[in-house]
Amino acid sequence: MKIGIGSDHGGYNLKKDIIAHLEKKGIECVDFGTKNDVDSVDYPIYGEKVAEAVVSKDIDYGILCCGTGIGISLAANKVPGIRCAVVSDTFSAKMSKAHNDANMLSLGERVLGRGLALEIVDAWIETEFEGGRHDKRVNIIKSIEEKYNKK
Repeated sequence: MKIGIGSDHGGYNLKKDIIAHLEKKGIECVDFGTKNDVDSVDYPIYGEKVAEAVVSKDIDYGILCCGTGIGISLAANKVPGIRCAVVSDTFSAKMSKAHNDANMLSLGERVLGRGLALEIVDAWIETEFEGGRHDKRVNIIKSIEEKYNKK
């Protein structure tokens, strides 16, 4: 499994912690930036970079971090084919993957403690999409996306 990770300055420290955590588990990580928590950067740039890599299949999944997880996820979700979930608990992490086939996860460094954030990452990575009745719903999401991308 290859996971791309991106953040702005507000999510930089959590991004570093997640990369270290995943690499200890033997999961390959690709760091899309930013490179520090000092220089203010624009989160949409990093959300888009990781999302594009997911859609092009350069990576299997993406994880994003910013102050709340919200802004960077909004940017990622503008890329056709992305289903990025902002998550603050392990149950939602599991359900975002099991029922919604989320291919990206977004976390807020200023919202979550390090321990919970890593538990959320583990729950999300370890969960598989259930398919079945959920396929229909994910396909409806895809058709909505296609409908509006034609304009």
